[in-house]
Amino acid sequence: MDSNDIRAEWAERSGEYSPTYYAYYGADETSELVRSILEEHVEKDAAILEVGCSSGRHLAALSDAGYSDLTGVDINADALDVLAETYPDLAASGSFHAMAIEEFVTDVADGTYDVVFSVETLQHLHPDVDWAFEELARIVDDLLITVENEGGTEGEVNYVDDNVPLYYRDWNAVFTAFDLIETDSMDGNRDTVRVFQPPE
Repeated sequence: MDSNDIRAEWAERSGEYSPTYYAYYGADETSELVRSILEEHVEKDAAILEVGCSSGRHLAALSDAGYSDLTGVDINADALDVLAETYPDLAASGSFHAMAIEEFVTDVADGTYDVVFSVETLQHLHPDVDWAFEELARIVDDLLITVENEGGTEGEVNYVDDNVPLYYRDWNAVFTAFDLIETDSMDGNRDTVRVFQPPE
């Protein structure tokens, strides 16, 4: 499975782990965790980007908490339709883009976003687009948060539903290689949460 196959799989995703699936379940403990991390580090007017935002449940939780400058990108165009139906106020006030992460980041200026975060998204990017991680480090000004599955061996791939690859990576090693500093980490039920900041 190459990077084009993976993009197609997520762009057409339905059923379990689809935008409708996530909209149905809404905000969860991960939404609350991201919000609590942000409250420790940034003001409510911080520019925030979620990569792999799906139908927007985490951004909706941030909007409800008073954060106002919210951007999301997701490869599945249907996700943004579901977002508009489920969270119309967020859809109206935020900025949303239906495209691959690696396509989006190349047109973003250095330090555009105070916060960039991902929830179980970067783990699905094919090794062919590993260069996009450096782009994420480049466009963040204050805080990068990863909530990703690190339960396997580095470099190993696991298949979800037999057709969606999950690539295990050491996200500390990935982002410290681009001069970000890990300032916090915690293990969840299946994910590792890591908080990175640029050097002062």
